[in-house]
Amino acid sequence: MGNPNSGVVFVGEAPGQWEDLKGIPFVGRAGKLLDEVLESFGIKRDSVFITNIVKCRPPKNRRPEKDEIEICTGYLDRQIEAISPKVIAPLGATAGEYICKKYGVPWTAMMKENGQAKQINTVFGVLTIVPVIHPAAVLRNINNKHLLESAIEKIIELI
Repeated sequence: MGNPNSGVVFVGEAPGQWEDLKGIPFVGRAGKLLDEVLESFGIKRDSVFITNIVKCRPPKNRRPEKDEIEICTGYLDRQIEAISPKVIAPLGATAGEYICKKYGVPWTAMMKENGQAKQINTVFGVLTIVPVIHPAAVLRNINNKHLLESAIEKIIELI
């Protein structure tokens, strides 16, 4: 959802309650925080593309299981191919692990990977992956807001 010509695609894990109800990614509390941080850097939400790995909310808002991810990633992969972004910003560990694995980039842990740019060559040109701490994790520990801000700042430098 958003601007497919922005050069950056943010990829979350799965819709939460509000996202599932509205059919729009990142419109709950975590989405509002993401919007706030983007806007603090002069970036409007509708100027980037935001999506999720899994397209519908897992029961009890749990982490998507492997088979659910496998079922949904074909659609995500086609979205990314159609957009051909300069930067993919996976939000959180689930998205970070999937995106890095897909592109053959080593993955350790979200807190180590946050804001670390990884460049790879694709048939569409150079692609940079910048994992970003999930805004929901920041809501659980507001002391980590600087990690979200620094990762977004890195992405802005790249686009």
